[in-house]
Amino acid sequence: MMESLPLDDESLEVIVVDNDSFQDEASEIEKCFPQVFVIRSDKNLGFAGGNNLGIQAAHGKYLFFINNDTIIHQPSAISHLMNRLDSSPSIGMVCPKIRFSWGSQQIQYAGYTPLSPITLRNQSIGCGEEDQGQYDAPHPTPYAHGAAMMVKREVIEKVGMMPECYFLYYEELDWSEMISRAGYEIWYEPTCTIFHKESQTTGRMSPLKIYYITRNRLLFAQRNVKGCAKYLSFLYLIGIVAPKDILKHFCQGNLNLSKAVIKGIMDFIKL
Repeated sequence: MMESLPLDDESLEVIVVDNDSFQDEASEIEKCFPQVFVIRSDKNLGFAGGNNLGIQAAHGKYLFFINNDTIIHQPSAISHLMNRLDSSPSIGMVCPKIRFSWGSQQIQYAGYTPLSPITLRNQSIGCGEEDQGQYDAPHPTPYAHGAAMMVKREVIEKVGMMPECYFLYYEELDWSEMISRAGYEIWYEPTCTIFHKESQTTGRMSPLKIYYITRNRLLFAQRNVKGCAKYLSFLYLIGIVAPKDILKHFCQGNLNLSKAVIKGIMDFIKL
């Protein structure tokens, strides 16, 4: 990803957070890219915690959060995200079009549909489709995508940094809720595109991923769903979704995934 950034642009402040990697990647990055400010954490703080370290070190008017498993083929297109933020004081966050980096580079994200208040299900618009320009119109979206999102500093100063209670998955959805409740809009801006190597860190169906998705979906409902809908959501997620997932993984011989679902529920209850 580093090779795809315009590191010689003096107006661009690049901060890399090494979130307690197994190897000392911070030293390697400093050696190869002296223009980059590297933060080495001695503890894995999770997705939000790592990004929050970067927020505290940054000085810019706009903060662009981008995963290390992404590629930007046209770095100059980042300016379109800033232009979108500048277009209205009500816009607080913007995301580019995101396409998968492998195969025919199909679309991964062209905005999100709203979450159902009970099932907490939604869709990534355009996911899995070939990019034929059908999602080349910018529009508001209820949620940002954590792989690439730009935020105004003033927004962070008003709503706070990313919630660190999730550790992995759902942070950007919760942060999007915080930003929307503060009166800001979130936009999808297709004139900037990034390419994403999806699930390279946790694996497409690993116990780690299943655990955090199970736990954090419940945690998201606890923090963001109101009234009777919250308890109906708990009933649906624990009484219908979890047993179905446990049985499915068990029948497929993936006992470790069944255990991850159970552990996710139990740890949420402990919270």
